[in-house]
Amino acid sequence: MMLEDRVEVLARGWRGPLLAAAVALIAGLPGVLALPPLDRDESRFAQASAQMLESGDFVSIRFQDTPRNKKPAGIYWLQAAAVKVFSHVESRQIWPYRIPSLLGAMLAAAACAWGAAAFLPARAALAAGAILGISVLLSTEAFIASTDAVLCGLTTLAMAALARIYLAQRAGPPAGRLTRALFWMALAGSMLIKGPIGPMVVALTILALVIWERRAGWLGNLGWGWGLIFVAAAIGPWAMAITVATDGAFWGSAVGADLAPKLAGGAEGHAGPPGYYLLLAPLLLFPATFLLPAGLAAGWKAAREPAIRFAWCWLVPSWLVFELVPTKLVHYVLPTFGALAWLMARALVRGVGGLARILGAALLVIAALIFAAVGPAAMARLDDWSALLGAVIAAALFIASGVAGVWLLWRAAPGRALAAAGLLGLAAHGVVTAAVAPQLRSLWLSSRAARALAAAGWSPRQGAPGPVTVAGYEEPSLVFLLGTGTELGDADDAAQAIGEGRPAIVEGRQDAAFKKALAEAGQVAFTAGEGAGLDYSNNQHDILRIYTPPPQVSAPSPSPP
Repeated sequence: MMLEDRVEVLARGWRGPLLAAAVALIAGLPGVLALPPLDRDESRFAQASAQMLESGDFVSIRFQDTPRNKKPAGIYWLQAAAVKVFSHVESRQIWPYRIPSLLGAMLAAAACAWGAAAFLPARAALAAGAILGISVLLSTEAFIASTDAVLCGLTTLAMAALARIYLAQRAGPPAGRLTRALFWMALAGSMLIKGPIGPMVVALTILALVIWERRAGWLGNLGWGWGLIFVAAAIGPWAMAITVATDGAFWGSAVGADLAPKLAGGAEGHAGPPGYYLLLAPLLLFPATFLLPAGLAAGWKAAREPAIRFAWCWLVPSWLVFELVPTKLVHYVLPTFGALAWLMARALVRGVGGLARILGAALLVIAALIFAAVGPAAMARLDDWSALLGAVIAAALFIASGVAGVWLLWRAAPGRALAAAGLLGLAAHGVVTAAVAPQLRSLWLSSRAARALAAAGWSPRQGAPGPVTVAGYEEPSLVFLLGTGTELGDADDAAQAIGEGRPAIVEGRQDAAFKKALAEAGQVAFTAGEGAGLDYSNNQHDILRIYTPPPQVSAPSPSPP
């Protein structure tokens, strides 16, 4: 039996989606376990989830004393549940907060394979799920404790179920009550994670299909009556509770202060022109990049096939919306990647040749070289060569991924090219996230400061007097690591903390003012540690100094961590 035939047998039925989920698990797990807390969004999400567990308030969302009225509560509930099951809030380990994102990526890959199995051979459907699961964009979001991997998983599941319902009316496999239930459950879940994005993708797809075909009879099979009731029952209680808890302020902030600025301009400095995502697509889809031209070409030629028509209606309208919105972040377009994966997998069935092969090979080589250069470039920027060996290994794996993919593609074996490029690219991504990035000490100022404080015996988590006062440095990762009570203030606040027998962390630009305030108060502080590095959130070089009170005002020795 040929290798392709063996894969076909292996991928049939439930095994295809399960294998696709396993691929996504392997792609995301190294980063989940190895990377310290990231700034800024990940640590804000994790800290707000931790505060839910500490306070027992699972309605209001807060970062310290500040309401976080931007997204619904779904992701915070998932993170809090993961911490409750796998750890405890006092440990302040980041990996449990990342579990929902990892599961979201696995769901996205499995749902993509399940939906593709309605119109592709089993091995091609598995390839579709694997393309999504190993893509640089999804495998990176899989280890970041935020909304986007979970949103991708739920949106992809909703779209896969919708596609099966649509295809059931066009000689596709039957779609029963379970498929309809999955559609409505996924849609409701996406709304609890990130509000209107999931429904927008679904609505634009349906609208595009109705306009294209000029018929909408198949929509009657969605189960609108009980489906809308289910969505209302899933979302309504929290929506009413947050409205009461915030006196309606949540909705004003979520729409007026978060969504509207992104639609009006480049919010928070994240502006980009139309075409931004199209330009980045070869990188974000790596290592399956070489299939992108062939997928688009195959989709164009097969647009009359109902499934391919559905994929285009899923991809194009939502992609255009993301391109036209002034605010650009690379992960915004992720809910459309399932459609791209379907088109790329369709190309495996047709074969890759001609101009599409040349363009695909060129794009793969360019993407591989860019990723190979990332590690050395980061070390040069930081002037930190401690991860040189890992960076060399990662670069070699990225280049090998490109070379193997191109060689097998040229030998008219696109399926094997995907397997070889995918495995090598997966290994390269794992080396970067598990070996290279964690060793670049200059990137992890908050983690180093928290460790230095603990080594000196002054961490509140060890029982030392608290809270810690931080002057001139406000990254949420430090709040997450030191605890909710961490005081973000100025030099005078840091000097007051020393006078009260509490430790302080002072950024270098505040150091002179801190020492002046100490002298004016007749106080003395001891230096317990110092660390310099890059605050990558604002591209600023910082120096953090750990100060503790003199021994006569210190607390008894804290218990070991």
